[in-house]
Amino acid sequence: MTITRRDAIVLGAGGIAVLAASPAFASAADEAIAAFTGGAEAGAGDIAIKAPEIAENGNVVPIQVTAPGAAEILLLAPGNPSPTLATATFGPMSGAQRISTRVRLAKTQDVTAVAKMADGSFIQVSRTVKVTIGGCGG
Repeated sequence: MTITRRDAIVLGAGGIAVLAASPAFASAADEAIAAFTGGAEAGAGDIAIKAPEIAENGNVVPIQVTAPGAAEILLLAPGNPSPTLATATFGPMSGAQRISTRVRLAKTQDVTAVAKMADGSFIQVSRTVKVTIGGCGG
């Protein structure tokens, strides 16, 4: 059997497609959450994301995360090329455990916030934001 250059290109592209779709390659957001939590599971709790249901422009999406009693908050957008949006650390003199920022969202996606509580536990929440005009080159 003779393999032509065209056959080699098709086989190579097919192999790359299989590897890209493989679950062995965890998403960058899952890796960021695992690094933040140290592999611990994040449960539900007193954490909230305030964001628009529909963002007319993905370049400037206002987001606020509130997690009373949190020591740190991680904010992620898994659909972005770089999913980590912000990380905030709160000291003992912090008046409120809240972050407020404007972010870019590439497309409609779930924005996720993970909070490390003062007792070392983790809580997580997600909220879907529909983007009508992409903000990361779209």
